[in-house]
Amino acid sequence: MSRNASISDRTFDFAVRITKLCSYLDKQPCTPRLLANQLFRAGTSIGANIEESRSAQSNKDFISKQSISLKEARETKFWLRLLISSEIMTEKQIGNLISECEQLIKNIAKSIVTKQNLKLNM
Repeated sequence: MSRNASISDRTFDFAVRITKLCSYLDKQPCTPRLLANQLFRAGTSIGANIEESRSAQSNKDFISKQSISLKEARETKFWLRLLISSEIMTEKQIGNLISECEQLIKNIAKSIVTKQNLKLNM
């Protein structure tokens, strides 16, 4: 997906990719299956909370939903890094997911700061 796509589209595409990875991991024995559950919850929650923020009832509600997305993105990055460090997956296999996750973190954080600055200037 293009980096110029909307954050909603990017987080949806990211969730699809996470779902496919977790489906693969879930078919593996033991530890990969356990990690898949954690990764799935965090990785799909990013986009769900972005969507909720689009219907926010206030700036505070928007910032809250976006902040949850940011936390989930950071957690997702942790699980992806753990998969590599645990030698369950290679950087070649999921490095692009980590890169996209890092970009999502930056974009979501910027969105929060922008909204907070707008709120302060009003």
